[in-house]
Amino acid sequence: MTTPLPLSGVKVLDLSTLLPGPLATLLLADAGADVVKLERPGQGDEMRTYEPKFGEASANYAVLNRGKRAYAADLKDPAQRDRALALAAEADVIVEQFRPGVTDRLGLGYDAVKARNPRVVYCSITGYGPSGPHARRAGHDLTYLAEAGLLGVVTDSTGAPSLPVTVLADIAGGTYPAVMNILLALRQAEATGQGTHLQVSMTHNLQVLAYGYFATRQAGGGWPRPGAELLTGGSPRYHIYPTSDGRHVACAALEQKFWDRLVELVGLAPEFRDDSGQEDAVTEALAQRFAAHPADYWRELFDGEDVCAAVVASWDEAVDAGLVDIASPDRVADPGAPGASFPTLPSPVSSTLRRAGETAAYPALAPLPDSSPWA
Repeated sequence: MTTPLPLSGVKVLDLSTLLPGPLATLLLADAGADVVKLERPGQGDEMRTYEPKFGEASANYAVLNRGKRAYAADLKDPAQRDRALALAAEADVIVEQFRPGVTDRLGLGYDAVKARNPRVVYCSITGYGPSGPHARRAGHDLTYLAEAGLLGVVTDSTGAPSLPVTVLADIAGGTYPAVMNILLALRQAEATGQGTHLQVSMTHNLQVLAYGYFATRQAGGGWPRPGAELLTGGSPRYHIYPTSDGRHVACAALEQKFWDRLVELVGLAPEFRDDSGQEDAVTEALAQRFAAHPADYWRELFDGEDVCAAVVASWDEAVDAGLVDIASPDRVADPGAPGASFPTLPSPVSSTLRRAGETAAYPALAPLPDSSPWA
């Protein structure tokens, strides 16, 4: 007997676009939810137009929307809006990503849906939350990071911040809080028979990533100094050092046992091994040591050692080391080309809680049906 997936039978109506909402509903789909996505007529979700392409849509769209169904719906047209509202009345979960007030004006807001579906879990993902002076402003990941204070805590020698390594606000501030709260709200709806309206603000959820800065502030230590705190460049123990061949070593030897072994291995002069009170001088001395040899030298030296230091890998090196999985058994297929598929984004949903090793197509954009797709 096959064990049902955790979200088998859960109906999700996805009104979102681009990344935060679609990635959230992908994770729900991985756990067994039946996701129906409504997109604007014509090009559909803007993510479909990105490059590179995989069939008629972009590879980005393909990996974010595999296993879903998608229908074109003009939500400003009263007849199609009413059809969307009928779908909302059937859904267990609705995910939307419009600016605050837009779904209300369309007649698809929480109150309109709740009147027909009191158990619905309605999740609104926004940049700045449902109210306040920033609520209706446009933004993207970089904007949210900048205004939340996170972008400015790590700076270079000129005081300039760097582009983040990925879209932190979208995923850590949007997708993951949305999934967590949807699951909690579904559990609550099972117990009480009542749904809820979840408000997920990507900017405000970035506060969790700044937990250490909050703790310092609340203890009376002030706000973080750009490039000067333990994890932002102020300590030689947590730093990025250039090597002689233009590569870099990422050092994270915070604990004393790791630090003691690191400075012994690299041959740091005895007067610099105690970094307390002379952080800048130790950072400079350590930089000179790392700059004396190429990356391969340091990689071999650190092999088998507990020093919490590593050469900054390129993507192909990370793949070769088995730390990036590009051969996942989960595959996404092109609905317009039978047999065309590629290994897709590895899911953070445990393989014991999803259909592991499954090939699923991303959705072609179909006309909105007259009957329920969940029938």
